[in-house]
Amino acid sequence: MDGFQRRREWKKKNILEATFQLFLKYGIKKVSIAEIAEKANVSQVTIYNYFDSKDNLIQQAVINYIEKSYQEYQDILDSNISFSEKIEKIIFNQKDIAQHIHEEVYDYIMTDFKDGSSYLEKMYQEKSIPFFQQLINEGKEKGFIYPDLSEEAIMFYIQMLKDYTQKKEVAKYLLPLTEDILNIFFYGIIGKRK
Repeated sequence: MDGFQRRREWKKKNILEATFQLFLKYGIKKVSIAEIAEKANVSQVTIYNYFDSKDNLIQQAVINYIEKSYQEYQDILDSNISFSEKIEKIIFNQKDIAQHIHEEVYDYIMTDFKDGSSYLEKMYQEKSIPFFQQLINEGKEKGFIYPDLSEEAIMFYIQMLKDYTQKKEVAKYLLPLTEDILNIFFYGIIGKRK
């Protein structure tokens, strides 16, 4: 990649990051292209040259955010910290996201994302399922997950959670419950074993 391409990719990434930061704080509808341009330190024309429309910019910013978030979780899972620390970091990251994401952005991701259902399903099939399989295998290997639980049953449970949380009527109730739901998933209703 030559210098021109690197600068172009850097600008594009900067625009996507600035866009999503503004969306997290103010929601999608209240943020203008002018505000995004100012935060990204580019012209409005540059944004339109790279993304054609605000709708496309929104979609690309969401995709960038989802892929970046996935990579953060994969990095946690691949790290050399203990399994229990990995679970704590995953729970803390999800809690932090839930506390800082604007409800309008969450609603957009879960229900209004143009072609989002196919994108999210592709991410789930190609990245989330292997992630959870790796997590389950490591948990069993380290003695944190009951060895008698089948991977199929755990994945069935994860699929049920995914399907239910993508319902529009559930989205508005889910964010405040994120930490509790993750704790139930990882520790059950009895809680952590000592």
